[in-house]
Amino acid sequence: MRRKLMEKRYLLLVTLLLGLLPLPTSRTSAQQDPTRFRVVVNLVQLNVAVTDNKGNYVTGLHPQDFAITEDGIPENIATFEEGNAPPTRLLNESPVAQGRSQTQDSVSGPSLEDSPETLSSALAGANVFILFDTSNYMYRGFVFAQDAIADFVRSLESAYKIAFYSYSRDLYRAAALTSDRSEVVRGVRTTVAGDDAALYNSLLLTVQDAGHCPGRKVIVVFSNGPDNASMVPPEDVAELAQSAGIPIYMISTTEAQLEPVSTAVFDRMSAATGGKAYFAKSWRDEKKAFASIRDDLAHLYSFSYYPKPNPNRGWRSIKVQLVGERWKKYHLRTRNGYRPTPNRSSAGNEPTSTFGLRSAAE
Repeated sequence: MRRKLMEKRYLLLVTLLLGLLPLPTSRTSAQQDPTRFRVVVNLVQLNVAVTDNKGNYVTGLHPQDFAITEDGIPENIATFEEGNAPPTRLLNESPVAQGRSQTQDSVSGPSLEDSPETLSSALAGANVFILFDTSNYMYRGFVFAQDAIADFVRSLESAYKIAFYSYSRDLYRAAALTSDRSEVVRGVRTTVAGDDAALYNSLLLTVQDAGHCPGRKVIVVFSNGPDNASMVPPEDVAELAQSAGIPIYMISTTEAQLEPVSTAVFDRMSAATGGKAYFAKSWRDEKKAFASIRDDLAHLYSFSYYPKPNPNRGWRSIKVQLVGERWKKYHLRTRNGYRPTPNRSSAGNEPTSTFGLRSAAE
C-alpha cells in the first residue's frame, strides 16, 4: 500500500515538473511519435546564506572558499556573485560546449553559456514573487499587512523585479513581474479579503510562474492561517520548489501558529528550499520579518555549476561546505538537492522539445 502511494506521488511530481515548462506547439500521433524521456541538466544555481554563531552575515568570501558536491561528486563553480553584485564567470565554457555529455544519452538542451552578456543578465538581481493571503483569516489586521508588504516592495533595490499575487480559494495575479514599484503597490492596495484559504494550490502555481523566469528568483509568502481548501500536498510543492531552485520565505501570524501542523509545514518548506520562516505576533513583527528577508536577499552568495556526468535521474543531493578550518564555525543555509527535469526526445536521439528549466535547477 505504501509503495503504491509513493508511486502515485512520484507520478504527480513528474507531472508538476513538466508543468513548469511550455508544451511543444505541434504534436504527431502516438503511432508516429516514438518518444522517450531523458534528463537534461545544464546549469544548477544555488543561493547560499553564510552566518556566524550570532546570526550575522559573513561577507567577503570567494569562490575558492566553497566546495560543492552533487551525489558525492565534486563540482566546479561556473559563476559566482555576492549580494546584487554582477556575477563573476569562472569557467569559459560548459562541459557541453567542450564536447562532453552531461547525460548518459548524450542529449543536451538550451543553456546559459552562450555569452557572458546572456549569463550576466540571467543571473544578476532577483525576481521576487510575493504571495499574499486574502482569505477570511485576514479580516483582522488586513490593512497592517498591506502596509508591511507595500513598504517591503518600496525597499527592494532596483536590481529586483517584483510580482504580486494574492490568494484565497483561487490565485489572483494582481501585478505581473515588473520593475515598476508603483504598479506592484497598486496591486497590493486593491486586494480584498474573503473566502477559504488554498495556500498550497496557489503556491504551486506561483512556483510554476517563477520557474519560467531565468536567473535568481524567490517567493515570499504572507499567510495568516492554515490551509483549508488545497488539493495539493505541501510536500510536493516543497520538492518542486527545491528542484526549480526557488527559496520560499514564509511570514505567518499567531493565527497560523494555533495549528501546530501548519507551523511545522511552514518551517520544513522554508528550510528545504533555503528560505526562512517567520511567525509575527504583531504588525511591527511583520515589518521586521520583511526587513529581515530584504537583508537576507542582499547578503546571499549565488553561484552555479554545470553538473558532471551523473547516472542518477532521480533526486540528487547537493552539499555545500566552506573550505578551511577557520570557516568551520560558520553556518550555511541553502537547498539540499533537486530532481532533474525529464526531456522528451525522439528515438533517433534528436530532442523534439526540451522539458528542462533553462537551467534545470536555476
